[in-house]
Amino acid sequence: MSRQKENYFIYADSEKCLACKSCEIACGLVHAKTDLITAVLEGYSIQPRNQVVRAAGITVPMQCRHCEDAPCALVCPTGAISQKDGMVDLNRNACIGCKSCAMVCPFGSILIKREAKDCGDNRSKRAKALKCDLCIEKTGEISGESCACIEACPTGAITLVDSEQLRKLQLEARVTEMAAAVSENKINSL
Repeated sequence: MSRQKENYFIYADSEKCLACKSCEIACGLVHAKTDLITAVLEGYSIQPRNQVVRAAGITVPMQCRHCEDAPCALVCPTGAISQKDGMVDLNRNACIGCKSCAMVCPFGSILIKREAKDCGDNRSKRAKALKCDLCIEKTGEISGESCACIEACPTGAITLVDSEQLRKLQLEARVTEMAAAVSENKINSL
């Protein structure tokens, strides 16, 4: 029995985030397959799959975490969301817009967007799920160098990691916190 590849996801360092929203703009543009000037001149409505959020004094971009046991995939009645090649994949053509995935996402990272659907002589708007796809559409493979949000971040706050890399980042962060606490205690005791 082959072992499933661990899921990748975007990691954002809130201490480096400027809240400039460059990641949002880049995400929206790459998925709209356009550039900023064309989008502005032609009035495109870009739809980023991430969102910069400010809460409790920190700012961080939020997007799909590509969970190992993704609740969105478990509740999707059509199988539009599934585990595939180290990520949680969304087949928008199979999405019926039921919003179940958005309701169970623990990170609030699945957006429901209306899109025009051609119905013969008239056009209607139909809701569809929208989430981070690690820009796999751009290159056909998962690569930190291909994620638009990573490329656009001016401070390097955003990286693509797997579970092992996340454990290493968390360990380094705890050691840094401990070192800062020890230094603070030494200064306070002087």
